[in-house]
Amino acid sequence: MPVLLARRLAPLAMLALALMPFASRAQSDEKVPGEVRKVDRDNLKITIKHGEIKSFDMPPMTMVFTVKDPALLDAAKPGDKVRFGVAREEGKFVVTAIETAP
Repeated sequence: MPVLLARRLAPLAMLALALMPFASRAQSDEKVPGEVRKVDRDNLKITIKHGEIKSFDMPPMTMVFTVKDPALLDAAKPGDKVRFGVAREEGKFVVTAIETAP
């Protein structure tokens, strides 16, 4: 009987292993309001004092984010009011889009 159970569970275990890389990535469609505090082009990072990020159940705070595309750093400077997109990739929060807030 244990062999039969193992044969039935093996395909499910393989599927779970195949999907693991996708489980470490989550993206939000929301545009989060914030204010740029620092831009670190050398390390591809941006510090933003942001509002609540509802999709990640995160309260307002100031955080250092990695940027997905280095060109995003050209669109922001300290003091700018912005709206930005954020994803969680491999345990890090990554800015995926940024625009100056009206």
